[in-house]
Amino acid sequence: METRATRRKSMGLPEREVASYASPRRGGAGGGAGADKNLNRTEGGHWSGAKKRSLLTDVLATLGVVALIVTTPFIAIIVWHLFVNLDGSLAALVAAFGKQGLGLIPAIWPHTSPRAWTLLGSYAGFEAFLQVCLPGARFEATTTANGNVPVYKANGVQALLVSVAAFFACWHYGLTTPTEVYELFGEMLAAMVVVSFVFCIFLLIKGHVAPTDADSGSCGNVIYDFWWGMELYPKLGPLNVKQFTNCRFGMMAWALLPVIFACHQYQRDGFLADSVFVCVALMCIYNFKFFLWETGYFNSMDIQHDRAGYYICWGCLVWVPSVYASPALYMASVQPAVQLGAPWSIAILLAGAASIWINYDSDRQRQEFRACGGAHPVWGAKPVIVEAEYQVLKADKWVTKHSILLASGYWGLARHFHYLPEIAASFFWTCPALFGKLPPYLYVVFLTILLVDRSMRDDTRCGLKYGKYWKQYCKLVPYRIIPGIF
Repeated sequence: METRATRRKSMGLPEREVASYASPRRGGAGGGAGADKNLNRTEGGHWSGAKKRSLLTDVLATLGVVALIVTTPFIAIIVWHLFVNLDGSLAALVAAFGKQGLGLIPAIWPHTSPRAWTLLGSYAGFEAFLQVCLPGARFEATTTANGNVPVYKANGVQALLVSVAAFFACWHYGLTTPTEVYELFGEMLAAMVVVSFVFCIFLLIKGHVAPTDADSGSCGNVIYDFWWGMELYPKLGPLNVKQFTNCRFGMMAWALLPVIFACHQYQRDGFLADSVFVCVALMCIYNFKFFLWETGYFNSMDIQHDRAGYYICWGCLVWVPSVYASPALYMASVQPAVQLGAPWSIAILLAGAASIWINYDSDRQRQEFRACGGAHPVWGAKPVIVEAEYQVLKADKWVTKHSILLASGYWGLARHFHYLPEIAASFFWTCPALFGKLPPYLYVVFLTILLVDRSMRDDTRCGLKYGKYWKQYCKLVPYRIIPGIF
């Protein structure tokens, strides 16, 4: 990724002062006046991420962050153990904790073998290579609050196709098998828990001593800096860190693992269960849609607002393979495999595919609206547009920029309507597990909480960014996710 800061450096120009992003009570990394100018834009904070918070709020937020950092590594391993060794039985898990207490965690914790390290390192290195070396179109994302223009190589679909082909080639030539990956998955997950934690410490240090560009800074709380991250767009040489952690490692693992789990179930049972087929087929459609839409993701909240810290990087490196792929892991593990029958399989597959299409089509509608500047009709009619203004830094001065907000089509139904079909899709690829147990629906519950929280954070950010124009938009589109309800 190229940014305005790297362009300035290549031209021999001095770097701009790096500003603090989260606490207007402090200056930037150097504590200078430039940081104050960056932050004191509104009473609520700055749209790049700065917020004015009370001491009590800071303390409570820090305690919550500590709780999540401490518990999520263990939850990731417990999810794997629950589905692989306990047949998804919550009662069995509760009984095991009742018998062993917290001693259950070290008892179930996988010890990573050299073979698991080899497979994991090969996958990570291969995906990093593909990200940097595969050809792809140049894509410029939205200008940041500090005036940087992130530039990406859009080669997600190519990387997906090559990765899937590479796995089957490895299987064909005896380099690995689906059953080996399935059996070593827990070991690789345990390794990533540790490696990703260390990597986030590295990102924290890098943000302090060698930030990539001006979109970086500290809130003065080292715990929150570790959790939320220091840099918005960190790079390691030619490697864009967030594109790697989010897309090439995390999302690619989610694309590959369900296929591998399905192949394992086929090898084990001699047939592919229709429940596994429906689940994995829908996940494959969704993940292909993701990489097809990857340039849209580069303009999403994950990339534009969430910094490279534990929350987003550890989450993509560990939580995505553990929790997002868990419905497929459960259905491939349970014996005997669930058989739905043709009518239910077809009905669920069609409903899930329709949900994924609506999710994709809503994102596509907004992308095309922005690309044509609102000139084309939306659903056959002239689009309802809110013409908005916002400010970014350019040459250390605030510059007014213009944007257009779509208030018709899908985006006239609710401000984050696209989250609704995404939640529906997650339900449809999980329901082939049937309804006898709750744990397989962990991802559905998690995704619902995640997207509701994200919708509220995005509304706050847009309110700070667009001000009165966002209020005007909210009057036109009063509902957040569910039209007429919420």
